[in-house]
Amino acid sequence: MDTFVLLTLTGFGLGALYFLIASGLALIFGLMDVLNFAHGAFLTVAAYTAWATADAVPGMGGLLLAALVGTATGVVLAVVVEFVLIRRLYGRPKEQILVTVGLSLAVPAAVQTVAGADARTFPVPDALAGTVGVLGAQVPVNRFALIGVALAVLIGVRLFLDRTRYGLVVRAGVEDRAMVTALGVDVTRAFTVVFALGGALAGLAGVLGGLYFGSLSPHQGTGLLVFAFVVVVIGGLGSLTGVALAALAVGLTQQYANYYAGGYGDLAVVALLAAVVLARPVPGAPRAAERLRRLLPAPPAARTEGGRA
Repeated sequence: MDTFVLLTLTGFGLGALYFLIASGLALIFGLMDVLNFAHGAFLTVAAYTAWATADAVPGMGGLLLAALVGTATGVVLAVVVEFVLIRRLYGRPKEQILVTVGLSLAVPAAVQTVAGADARTFPVPDALAGTVGVLGAQVPVNRFALIGVALAVLIGVRLFLDRTRYGLVVRAGVEDRAMVTALGVDVTRAFTVVFALGGALAGLAGVLGGLYFGSLSPHQGTGLLVFAFVVVVIGGLGSLTGVALAALAVGLTQQYANYYAGGYGDLAVVALLAAVVLARPVPGAPRAAERLRRLLPAPPAARTEGGRA
């Protein structure tokens, strides 16, 4: 029982980390139709700036400062990339993919050149370094920190999209950019805000990834980005809540399979992705009941006592 509790709560923490990464991807792709493969590069750079900050300023105060620095790093990188590169490529998905894939390869290589290829131990404050007993299981405290941050992000982003003027402008601009521009609204600036928000989430995820794993490396962001894409595909782009549930499912599947299936957690995640994709209805395709109706012979017409229908 204690092992199951530990795996479940650890899976919640891992799912929270995946959600923090995938939420930025879902925002940028779902609202702006930009597939940003450089998202993992943002995470990597933010993780290293956060590590340098936390290493210089010990304790919980250093971690909070590192979270601010990492988040700000993600914002700056996202704004620069959007302003210099992506803004010129709206409506050109192939060029967007080429540019962001190039960044996803070049940035980690540059980080490795500067910081070295060896993994760095991420400083964890004493308050988050221990464990807490839950139903007989000793669960790391930092898992609960990740879960709390993920919930706060989910609520905050939903409020931003549903209750703020910028959120309304972005959603309206995606539906009909020409109309919104004709009303005198600067849609380009709103899109930059969305890209910055995605970068902020990537930066925050970089900090919390270091906290979760206890270390960081130049290519850590690229590896985590793969699972973030899986989460986005499973959860869909239309619902941030769907992305959160998908992240939870992926985290739990990976943890359970790693323990109960001999370390095949990654394979189990791929199987989950395949099952969801294959089971998802194709837009415009007839439903199962409709297909069954077409395959079965039509029932004979009812006849009256006189022999007529």
